[in-house]
Amino acid sequence: MKKRDIFLLLGALALIIILWMAPEETTQPVPKDDIHLKFYDIVKNDGKKAAEKFCEDCHNDDNIPFSEDHPSKFRCLFCHKVKFDD
Repeated sequence: MKKRDIFLLLGALALIIILWMAPEETTQPVPKDDIHLKFYDIVKNDGKKAAEKFCEDCHNDDNIPFSEDHPSKFRCLFCHKVKFDD
């Protein structure tokens, strides 16, 4: 076995260990309630970006404000997953 093969295997092993030790996902999924159910259909039919256009209608400074440390509010479904039952 060559040196580069050993380094490749060690690198792959290190990557697997890092991914194995990653913390659990803590971001809340999109609720499957009467308010959000219509967005599940939009995600399924038109994709995440089409559904994200509507998030700020409710999630804004007047209705449901974001916390101070909330990241970019333009990619909601990057973190908040839509969980389908199928």
